[in-house]
Amino acid sequence: MIENYFPILVVLIVAAGFAFTSLILTHLIGPRVPNAIKMMPYESGVDQVGETRIRFSIRFFLIALLFIIFDIEIVFLYPWAVVFRDFLSEGSFIFFEMVVFLAILAFGYVFVWKKGALEWE
Repeated sequence: MIENYFPILVVLIVAAGFAFTSLILTHLIGPRVPNAIKMMPYESGVDQVGETRIRFSIRFFLIALLFIIFDIEIVFLYPWAVVFRDFLSEGSFIFFEMVVFLAILAFGYVFVWKKGALEWE
């Protein structure tokens, strides 16, 4: 059984060895000419003006989190839709299971909506 995983282990060792060797050789052989211009912060060719740390509204993160949660719902719906017809002959358990899942998600959506988390001020 373990011999089936040996080629994967070899590939991982070769990849890690290549990365490690590249880093070491770059550090040993690479040119080092530090100056003030190279040590400056650089962002898209634009010189830094003012404070570099910008405060984001917490609503931005809340909307992003809600998007991820409801996006994962779709990830669970695709496999269910693919196997739905195969399991229909065994009863309607798979259908009611998904109805319960969607009801929980709908409850969560209504809760978030009523709390006003989806409204941007």
